[in-house]
Amino acid sequence: MGIKQFIGYALVVLASLVVSAQGSDFAFYKLSLIWPTSACYPLANCKTPLPTFFTIHGLWPTFANDTAVPAYGPNNRCHANPVGPDAAVARLTPIQDRLNQRWPNLRAGVENSVFWRHEWQNHGMCSDYPQDPLGYFNDTLNLATSTKFDPFKALGVQPSNTPYLLNTLLQNVYKNVGAYPQILCSQRTGGALYLREIRFCLTRTNKTPPSVVQSCPTRVAGGCRDPLTNNVHFPPAS
Repeated sequence: MGIKQFIGYALVVLASLVVSAQGSDFAFYKLSLIWPTSACYPLANCKTPLPTFFTIHGLWPTFANDTAVPAYGPNNRCHANPVGPDAAVARLTPIQDRLNQRWPNLRAGVENSVFWRHEWQNHGMCSDYPQDPLGYFNDTLNLATSTKFDPFKALGVQPSNTPYLLNTLLQNVYKNVGAYPQILCSQRTGGALYLREIRFCLTRTNKTPPSVVQSCPTRVAGGCRDPLTNNVHFPPAS
């Protein structure tokens, strides 16, 4: 191998190592919870009856600049040998009943396990649980069903046919949880905003599960823009 070829090879190896280091060097997790009544529009797209509680979207490793860690793949070898998606789903049998209830795939005609596989492949494989999918999903279930992260208590309001000022919801969560969340809105025809998801941010530490709450760097997402002027619908369960 000539000098130029050797240098070129070395640069490729170095670049791959840098990508791997960046892929595992995240700062916090986002615990994302879905309000089915807002997410399932039109209703025909979803399985019915809809859950009357917030369901789980995922637990996502996130960089300090509030961008998601990329999915595990050729450009992001965040861990040396994480459990693959199919093997991960196969290990979830002990908690499958809880997953079916709290972490369902809301979309009609799609099995719940398809959703779990997607979340593991896109988020779990680059989390602090690369060899422990059962722990990743079980800890997420426990976080999502804990009193601390009960969206109704955190938001300080109940679903209503009258919209809420977005800033009121954000301030309520800060008061009740001690940190600002991220609220994701969907926008319907005519411009009306609907509370689709609430996301709690948890600082990454040396221990799992994550438990230290922090304010999310970006407090609004999706159709939400200005907390001081945006009114957001939080419709009753249908």
